[in-house]
Amino acid sequence: MRAAVASPLPRFHTRRVSEEASETAVVARRAGLLALGTLGSRILGALRDAVIAATFAVAATDAFWLAFTLPNALRVLLGEGAVSAMVVPVFTETREREGAESARTLFARLSGTMLVVLAAVSMLGVVAAPLLVRLYAAGFDAETTAQAVTLTRWVFPYIALMGAAALATGALHASGRFTAPAFAPLLLKVAFFGAAFTLREEAEALGRGAVGALALGALLGGALQLAALLPSLRGVGLLVRPRPAFGDPVVRRAFRRLAPLLAGLGVYQLNVLMSRQLASFLPEGSLSYLFYGQRLVEIPQGMFALAIGSAALPTLAARHARGDVEGARSLLRYGLRLALFVAIPASVALALLATPMVGALLGRGAYGPLEVAETARSLVFLAAGVWAVAAVRTVVPMFHALGDTRSPVVASALNLALFVGLGVGLMGPMQHAGLALAMSVAATGQLTLLLLMLRRRSGPLGLGEVGARALRSLAAAALAGAVMDRLADAWLAAGGDGTAGTTATVLAALGFLLAGALTYLATAAMLRAPELRELLAATRRR
Repeated sequence: MRAAVASPLPRFHTRRVSEEASETAVVARRAGLLALGTLGSRILGALRDAVIAATFAVAATDAFWLAFTLPNALRVLLGEGAVSAMVVPVFTETREREGAESARTLFARLSGTMLVVLAAVSMLGVVAAPLLVRLYAAGFDAETTAQAVTLTRWVFPYIALMGAAALATGALHASGRFTAPAFAPLLLKVAFFGAAFTLREEAEALGRGAVGALALGALLGGALQLAALLPSLRGVGLLVRPRPAFGDPVVRRAFRRLAPLLAGLGVYQLNVLMSRQLASFLPEGSLSYLFYGQRLVEIPQGMFALAIGSAALPTLAARHARGDVEGARSLLRYGLRLALFVAIPASVALALLATPMVGALLGRGAYGPLEVAETARSLVFLAAGVWAVAAVRTVVPMFHALGDTRSPVVASALNLALFVGLGVGLMGPMQHAGLALAMSVAATGQLTLLLLMLRRRSGPLGLGEVGARALRSLAAAALAGAVMDRLADAWLAAGGDGTAGTTATVLAALGFLLAGALTYLATAAMLRAPELRELLAATRRR
């Protein structure tokens, strides 16, 4: 009898473990899909940057990247944080409590209200373009400033298209659809390619210079990305007519959740503003050097860390909705382990191979050895913070699932304070590389504060396990780094040129990366890293 009484507990425990394993497997599959799409987008983005760097002088790209900064930063926040944090929990709760039809009605009201807001923001950006350019780059000369103002006015409506796409993405994620959102961003990069080659004459005819073609490409790409999501919305029954409903209580609750995220946007924009502003007082090309370095570090950051955060948010929200706090903490640890398993070796590889990687990607046409060397300097110091940014992007969805959109704002404010203080102090002796180093240190401070606040809100997080696994990954990455460094030194000693975008440089950079990756994976396998088994299992399932 005693055995009969005791048996339900093990069966319940087994069932719960099985459910959690199933959910983490779903998250891994979703993250793998998003990572694949993001990797494709980042590769196309890198090729886009190579085309732009080779085609346009750094003075022209300084103006364009400045003009693209604000709408693109809004796109990053809307696509990677605010809209998902607003839509996923509210939509999921409504669907589970009131049914699919109520969720459909809610999405129509949310989308209608959001489109009105986005249209207003776009018009405001067009009108305020001169002020925005002065705020972001007071150090530009008169000609560059005028060109940046014009390009800002051209490209700002892009945010309305991207905001609508982010809203559709949030609804699709909440509905378990990840394929279209994963691959739609590739169309933006394709549009940039096409514009750089085919719209230059049209832009010159409009009196805006050849670089104006890039602004046209941004608008075309935004429209294509939104259009690519519509069939999936129809498939889940959410291709509905938007209906503004500012007075709807659920819509108001969703936007109240969004309000702190918009405050976070203000902090984030101040951070972007200060980085661009400080760079504008440095020698010509500094803003472009920073931008291209950031583009390279975004490859590993977006490829997996962002994918994990986006894939985990619906599951985190569901676990919190049913009161499974320990399950949510377990999923957080799982996400952090996977993110760091990828981010730590990425930090090492980007730092050690900065020059050949930048040379392979950008070292041609108007982008000569000096530009390659200066971009590589920024990349080395930006690489030092890849692991921290990856962890931040994995932790923040935990706050969103808890309905806490304020704590990430506080952590972002700390990031801003650290960056400004360090950036002002380091830009004198180190120029743009000092700004890059300040960004990495600020991200580490932001992560530390986020974890402290999450522990206070959610209880012990069990991060000892994550730390031990991270040290194992660091050991494997150190060995891989030694292999890559030795190969790069031997290649340079044999007469290789790491600053030229020749076929030899491209092949050499790819060879160094492949050797490092194989060394890392082999070492991880010998150290019995469970993250490697989990990633391989997710790949086989996919």
